[in-house]
Amino acid sequence: MNKILMWSITAALAGFLFGFDVVVISGADKKLQTLWGSSDAFHGAVVMGMALWGTVIGAIFGGIPTNKLGRKKTLLIIGVLYAFSAIGTALSNDPYLFAFFRFMGGLGVGASTIAAPAYISEIAPAKDRGRMVSLYQFNIVLGILIAFLSNYLLSGIGDNDWRWMLGVQAIPAAIYTLCVVTIPESPRWLVSQSRIEEAKKVMKILSPDQDSETLIRQMEDDHAESPKENIFMKKYRFPLMLAFLVAFFNQMSGINAFLYYAPRIFGEAGLGEKTALLSSIGIGVVNMVFTLVGVNLIDKVGRRTLMYLGSVGYIISLGLVSMAFYFHWSGLAIPIFLFLFIASHAIGQGTVIWVFISEIFPNHLRASGQAFGSTTHWLLAAIIPSLIPTLFSTIGAGTVFLVFTVAMVFQLLFVMFMMPETKGISLEKLSKTLTK
Repeated sequence: MNKILMWSITAALAGFLFGFDVVVISGADKKLQTLWGSSDAFHGAVVMGMALWGTVIGAIFGGIPTNKLGRKKTLLIIGVLYAFSAIGTALSNDPYLFAFFRFMGGLGVGASTIAAPAYISEIAPAKDRGRMVSLYQFNIVLGILIAFLSNYLLSGIGDNDWRWMLGVQAIPAAIYTLCVVTIPESPRWLVSQSRIEEAKKVMKILSPDQDSETLIRQMEDDHAESPKENIFMKKYRFPLMLAFLVAFFNQMSGINAFLYYAPRIFGEAGLGEKTALLSSIGIGVVNMVFTLVGVNLIDKVGRRTLMYLGSVGYIISLGLVSMAFYFHWSGLAIPIFLFLFIASHAIGQGTVIWVFISEIFPNHLRASGQAFGSTTHWLLAAIIPSLIPTLFSTIGAGTVFLVFTVAMVFQLLFVMFMMPETKGISLEKLSKTLTK
């Protein structure tokens, strides 16, 4: 069990780099717009948004190396991309080169949302799978917290403080890449490549108390049923719809728009620059604490219960944020409501999304299914934050948060009437249950 936990944590560290990469830009946001004199539209779509477009491409095509090269080699490539992006952005002297290196980091983020959860779900025992896969999400929020903290500490150290904010990520990227070298390949992927003897060796370590021959035979049967299938076939319509809706609602909460522009949103609410950055650290702490709660509960109460809690919390908190902007409530009202929003996200969607999508597709289609769910997630994650500066200056922050509130009412209905529970069921059994 200790080895499984260590390997899961190693793969989940890709999430730390994901969280750090997504949020580190928020500390440089206004400085870069001033430095390069960019318009709101160019700054939002190119300077700030290019990493997210890289993420979309990484999510669309990340299933290919995850299937062809294996989970382990893909995780290694991701580490190299993160390091390359960190060093490149720190040394950039114009917005186009900066955007290129941010795009490369985005490729790593997108691919990591496929390879890491797929790898962990395939090595974890069914009873602990939720907790193990959600280590990826825990690492994302740890990365977010460390990025907010790093930005706060490096803010004001000189005119080029933004270069240090972005470049410091090369250190965890190098550590992660070295750690990935030590993990074995996923036995389910090895079976799909007919590398049965290697798969047996890994399974003996993963499940010493069970007959590895029987486990491998179940995997072979699951793989042999349909070697030429794809996720868009009629029989997989239900898991496909589940992956789409979970990813769609995740972004329609406004979570990425908020994480990208936290200091700007606090600024809109009337807080000074240092206070805004400090409030952002508070967001990181709340996010991590409630993700820990979610990680500890996911295999006890199940995925649906956490989604219920998150949905209700979203509706209350986003509704209050919208009202605060409409009625010009000042002081700490907006930070407090946004802390409640982050807590709701962390315990619900934040903990559940990558676990759920990694469980609902059969072994031979897991990477493709993950790629579809991740692509949906990242397309919206690219579009929504890119529009935020323009939307805030046209329709206003109150209306933007009202739209997010209404979307979360629909998420609650999805959880009530459509979402199945996947807690404690083996991947092979889930595949049979959810396939029509």
